[in-house]
Amino acid sequence: MKSRMDEFAEWGTEVVFGRAKGFRAWMMRCALRVASFGFYALVKTRLFLFRRRIKTVHYLGTFVVSVGNITAGGTGKTPVVELLSRTLAERGRKCAILTRGYKSEDLDEPQVWLDAKGKKVKNLPKIASDGETRYLGPLHAGDEPFMLARNLDGVAVLVDKDRVKSGIFAIEQLGRNTLILDDGMQYLKLRHEIDIVLVDCGFPFGTGSLLPRGTMREPRSSLKRASYIILTKSGGRPQDELISTIRRYNNVADIIVTNHAPAYLENIFTGERRPLDFLNGKYVACLSGIARPESFENLVEAQGAHVEIRRRYPDHYWFDQEELDAFVERCADRALDLIVTTEKDAVRFLRPGEMEVPIFFLRIQIEIEQGQENWNRMIDRICAIAEPKPAPQWSDVL
Repeated sequence: MKSRMDEFAEWGTEVVFGRAKGFRAWMMRCALRVASFGFYALVKTRLFLFRRRIKTVHYLGTFVVSVGNITAGGTGKTPVVELLSRTLAERGRKCAILTRGYKSEDLDEPQVWLDAKGKKVKNLPKIASDGETRYLGPLHAGDEPFMLARNLDGVAVLVDKDRVKSGIFAIEQLGRNTLILDDGMQYLKLRHEIDIVLVDCGFPFGTGSLLPRGTMREPRSSLKRASYIILTKSGGRPQDELISTIRRYNNVADIIVTNHAPAYLENIFTGERRPLDFLNGKYVACLSGIARPESFENLVEAQGAHVEIRRRYPDHYWFDQEELDAFVERCADRALDLIVTTEKDAVRFLRPGEMEVPIFFLRIQIEIEQGQENWNRMIDRICAIAEPKPAPQWSDVL
């Protein structure tokens, strides 16, 4: 069952998005609005310290690509990181994804890694995958890193809040020449050669307010730091108005318009795949623990499904066996045809006691709708970099 903390988190999300009503919710929004002014001051001070080189920026002697955003969650970052990593790997780059592994558990026992001389390497990041072997499950890697490790052959996935440490391990022990900094826009301790910033077409600037009142990590003006801006979840609609707004803050970055397109359905427990038309006319339940569940639910409905139940949990929520069993039973009582969840949620799914209703996840893939030439130039730019030679010291103050 959900803890009081989980219930408060759910309520807090409803408050931030304006869905919670009543005097208590109004008072909370007022308090959060005041706190946002303090957060704004902290963000601007931090950016100033890095810009003035008062805080140290580490340079590791290799190419670093940051993929991030100015809002908290919901931009569809993981499929973009997957596409970027796969494309670079196919072009011969030796990639490592550096991620913090949000809400991942500490290891029960530390991992062991031996260097080329057979000596034990100290101070390891968590090694979700070295590009050949997957070492960690979703509990210890985190749901998104585990999903990336599972879907990407030849790409290392390293988990640690200290991504400078992860980067050094990737270079020295795994021989990587391209580091992809997952959710890296705000991680300024490691120098970025390229900054890719994602903007969700349906929710471009979140709720419009900074944390904690809203969902923005930085003000819109921070878009000026972007080398490339990828608009996600376009739904096939023109984005001229959004592009015009973005150009007020950054008039030089290449813009790429993409859509998160459903590819197929896959049974979580059997691996059976079904085409999208399998959903047509079906009565389904949607279950998700993601930042913006409505975008997922809309995709399911767009395939012709009748969504009878919408069960939403906080982002990265770890499902409880009892509540999953109760949910499946509820769906069975309603005689629903299937349960649909997201791929990210699927890695956290526990097997229900009774499989009365089949459970599928919806596989999402990125489709580039506008700016393919910008994407190609970006990939060419990265691949044109000669394999770097490490500097005598790994860190420099920029």
